Parts: sequence; C-alpha cells; structure tokens
Amino acid sequence: MRRSSFVAFAMATLAATPALAHTGVGSASGFMAGFGHPIGGLDHLLAMIAVGVLASQQGGKSVWLLPLSFVGMMVVGGILGATGVALPFVEIGIVGSVIVLGAVIALGKHMPTAAAMALVGVFAVFHGHAHGTEMPVNAVGIEYGVGFAVATAALHAIGLGLGLSVKALAEKIAPTAVRASGGAIAAAGLFLLAA
Repeated sequence: MRRSSFVAFAMATLAATPALAHTGVGSASGFMAGFGHPIGGLDHLLAMIAVGVLASQQGGKSVWLLPLSFVGMMVVGGILGATGVALPFVEIGIVGSVIVLGAVIALGKHMPTAAAMALVGVFAVFHGHAHGTEMPVNAVGIEYGVGFAVATAALHAIGLGLGLSVKALAEKIAPTAVRASGGAIAAAGLFLLAA
C-alpha cells in the first residue's frame, strides 16, 4: 500500500464515528429518533417494505388494511416496550418476520385478508417492542412514537409502490412474452417442417 493511500485510510478511520445498528443511541431524541429507528436497522427496513409488497400482492382492501394493521399493532408493541413490559423472543420475532414475510411473498399465494392482517400484526408487536425498548431516555414518548409510526408508514408505501410497479410492468410484459413464445413455437414448427 502506498504511503499516501495508507495516510488517507488512517485519517478516514480516525474521523469515522461508530456505526450503530439501530438509531436512538446517543443524543438523538423525539420525532427524529423515532423516525430513524426503523430506517436504521436492516431487519426493520426489510420487514416493513415486505408488508407493503405483500399488501400490493394481496390487492383489494389489503392494500391499506395490512399497513394499517402493522402500524397499529406496532404502536401497541411500542407502548409495551416503553413501559417495560417484557416480551420474549423479540429479536427472533423480528428476524422471523423478514423470513416469513419474504417467503409468503415468494410463494405468491393469496391469503384471506384477516389472516394476512393477523400475520403482519403479530410481527408488528415485536418490531414495536424493539422501538419502545430502545427509545432514548431524553426522548418525548409521543414524539418518538409518531416518528417511528411515520417512518414505518413511509416504508410500507415504498414497498407498496414497488409491488404495484412490478405488477404493472409484468402485466405489460406478459402479453408480449406470450406472443413471443408463440412466435418461437411457430418458428420451431417451420424448422421441423423444413427438416
């Protein structure tokens, strides 16, 4: 390694601040601490976007009922966490939400709306509990709660937009893909005829 590269690397390392997996640690407080918490952890980010994607996949009333169920139950979990009510297996529930929601989306099966609401609601309690437990001491509870609820709704909207965009694109591409496959079959038939 050249000396100038080493010096630049050393300066960048010394100037860096510690990376935190979840925000809300340190001097952050209020709305911004709450808003940053769901965005600061990849587990929260993936699960909340997945709820939006699942809502778009389910369609109908699920488009707004699934995100609403998640946010509502997450607030309940946040209150439990902030008031010190213990909840077992919170981290497993959070990681499990990413795995299960991802698998449900991948399978592409339509669920009854009530079942989908229950599924996201159960996982939301774990996410909310983590938000409530990790609320900074100097944060105003209601501001912090509004912050993580708004961030969560925004992440759901991103997932919903992503899911609806992919669905619209697939609907536009599908007829062309079917026609192209028909053309390929006809061309193969012509090849067989010529052979």
